Amino acid sequence: MADYINEYSMHTATCGELRASDDGREVALAGWAWHTRDHGGLIFIDLRDRTGYTQIVVDPDCVSAEDFAKAEHIGREDVLKIDGRVRLRSADAVNPDMATGEIEVLASAIQVLNKSITPPFAIEDGIETDETTRMKWRYLDIRRPEMYANLQMRHTVMQAMRRALDERGFLEVETPILANSTPEGARDYIVPSRPNPGKFYALPQSPQQFKQMLMAGGIERYFQIARCFRDEDLRADRQPEFTQVDIEMSFVTEDDVMTMMEGVLHEVFEAVGLDLPTPLRRMPYAEAMDRYGCDRPDVRFGMLLHDITDIVRDTGFKVFASVAQAGGVVKAINAKGAGDWSRGDVEKLATIAEANGAKGMAWVAFTTGGEEKSPIKKFFTDEEWAALKTEMEVEPGDLLLFAADKPEVANAVLSALRLHMADALDIPRDEHALLWVVDFPMFKYDEDEKKYAAEHHPFSKICDEDMDLIEGEPLSCGSYAYDVVMDGYELGGGSIRIHDPEEQRRVLRVLGLTDEDIDEKFGHIIQALSLGTPPHGGIALGLDRLIMLLAGKDSIRDVIAFPKTSSASDPMTGAPSEVTARQLKEVDLRLL
Repeated sequence: MADYINEYSMHTATCGELRASDDGREVALAGWAWHTRDHGGLIFIDLRDRTGYTQIVVDPDCVSAEDFAKAEHIGREDVLKIDGRVRLRSADAVNPDMATGEIEVLASAIQVLNKSITPPFAIEDGIETDETTRMKWRYLDIRRPEMYANLQMRHTVMQAMRRALDERGFLEVETPILANSTPEGARDYIVPSRPNPGKFYALPQSPQQFKQMLMAGGIERYFQIARCFRDEDLRADRQPEFTQVDIEMSFVTEDDVMTMMEGVLHEVFEAVGLDLPTPLRRMPYAEAMDRYGCDRPDVRFGMLLHDITDIVRDTGFKVFASVAQAGGVVKAINAKGAGDWSRGDVEKLATIAEANGAKGMAWVAFTTGGEEKSPIKKFFTDEEWAALKTEMEVEPGDLLLFAADKPEVANAVLSALRLHMADALDIPRDEHALLWVVDFPMFKYDEDEKKYAAEHHPFSKICDEDMDLIEGEPLSCGSYAYDVVMDGYELGGGSIRIHDPEEQRRVLRVLGLTDEDIDEKFGHIIQALSLGTPPHGGIALGLDRLIMLLAGKDSIRDVIAFPKTSSASDPMTGAPSEVTARQLKEVDLRLL
């Protein structure tokens, strides 16, 4: 019997628990009518609840005439309470694909608790209903077994996280939702303050500053399953409001944080029936960018990036030679198995390259029949061509794709093509693969804003040996920052934090803030660092993204009970919506 069933429940068993050993048992079941069938006097009802479903048999000789009449008019998704007796199915009627397939319940009484109008879509797995419709009727979508299983997995993971962190001495502390606005990378959601006209709160992009101040407060080991908000363009693994597992620790090194996190993740994987071998591989940021083109590498397949700049530096193909001689890079990937693609199909890949910053895309196809097809081959000497084939480990059936540009552009182009080709070639990626990416640079240069920005965030500690480079050579500064990557997604990121107030000021100045800006926006944390804050560090995991990957889904919307669409709207409730003139007046606002 399910643990939550007791004498106060309307049912004495769940629809997914009954087995052959329950033969003869008198039960009361409650749930939804999933399917109904009238077989010449006998009515069969598949009764479903969150645990599964049981076949109900309604025999006119075993129920009252009134109850049989009810059964004749039961529609899909009607809510029922069924009293009856468990009995074994005949041998030829056993359903091996159904958990309760050895038994059925012979009804003795039927109560219709609520009728349902015709649902807008079938409450089935694998439906083809468009996502907007599913989200408009999300409560119906949640009734589907696969959606319920996603939310059940979410619960299991959250409870495993809490247990694992509690066992390691962490204290769960809530931090404010209404806070001040600070520049952290994405746009803030802002909330007007009625008692303070003209002033606004910001919803937190993360509890970053609060958790650091908890370290100043001596909490030492903090965690929170925190709601976070970012007003940014959405995609399959982003939502305007999302959940992260936020963790911070005092008196630790980056090795301490990563080792702790590996242990927690191992227990989470175990809770959902998976094994996670530890310790995890650690890959330097520079290697990830050089070989995979991104800082969240999917290491479940090869097709690595090769730097061929030296091979083509003096080639007759001027596109490559000019980039190489100007200090850029020329790189390539080998998509094995695509050498026989048509020229038209290959050239369609240029749209992916251009979407990631390329001005075009060069390619070479080596067919299984031994032909070498390419618009650029004629520009290469025999020596250059041989060197290229050796470096790229060319075999019949291979397709080489090239990018020539600044390192960041070439990497982005080939990273996107690498992932696209893995999908196009059906390269198996069934197993999960986790690793750490470490040794991140502290700063990057934002070409659009024409200023320095933090690679991770401005509270990450710079490597001790690089402290003298902060003002003069900021792009040469490393940091004690790290990401945990799963299946090509950034699962979480963290760092050892700055705990010295003057070091924090120096970093913020590099980002373009004046001392007045620093005091206005970050004065509270600077003050905390000035009052004996211990060395500390932590990490934040994207809970929605973790569940998405564990559940084998393509979008975090499938593992969130009530998500927003790609336009940050909710078709079910109509949010966001207009407000009244009175509401605007109360917060001293008017619409232009």
